[in-house]
Amino acid sequence: MPRSLGGPEAGTETSRRLAGTRSLVEAAVWASDGGRGPDTVVWAVIALPLLAVWVPAGTLCAAPPRARRRLLVPLAVGVVTAAVLGYAPATGAVAAEIRGHTVGYAVGLPTPHCLSRAIWRPPGSLLLSGDRWLVGLGGLVTAGAAGCWALWRLEFVSTWCAVAAVCSVVLYGWVRERSAVAGTRTGREALRG
Repeated sequence: MPRSLGGPEAGTETSRRLAGTRSLVEAAVWASDGGRGPDTVVWAVIALPLLAVWVPAGTLCAAPPRARRRLLVPLAVGVVTAAVLGYAPATGAVAAEIRGHTVGYAVGLPTPHCLSRAIWRPPGSLLLSGDRWLVGLGGLVTAGAAGCWALWRLEFVSTWCAVAAVCSVVLYGWVRERSAVAGTRTGREALRG
């Protein structure tokens, strides 16, 4: 059965491809033992300016119509943040270092608050979405980011990967629920028509 271009499946399919690409790029960073190569720059472009816009834009598209107006603020902040975060990869001020079981990234940003805005901006748009699944996902991302921040010095394992896996399961549940509701509406409309 073909998928519609405007349904929740289309956005999550693209998001999965983006996440997969980022994982492949990070594998290339591991294979090259870190450094300042093109793989590190590609990772930085995906992780910093692209995601700064991707999450608020995706949330805006997925949110109920009643919440879309308030989501323009996180999207605008994401666009501005992306412009600032694009500075590091554009100037080559990105380096990766293999640290035991994790990869440490050094990102030369023009202001110290840029990275904190980049980290806390995605949960903000999710928390304002008005959709119970997305609000829950925003809470999970917020708790996960706080946990990762608290544990990053241990460098035991990439904790963010574990958080991302749990978030993926929540997002999958959201898509299934929306698809089921859309299928139910379509069935009812067919009976009426």
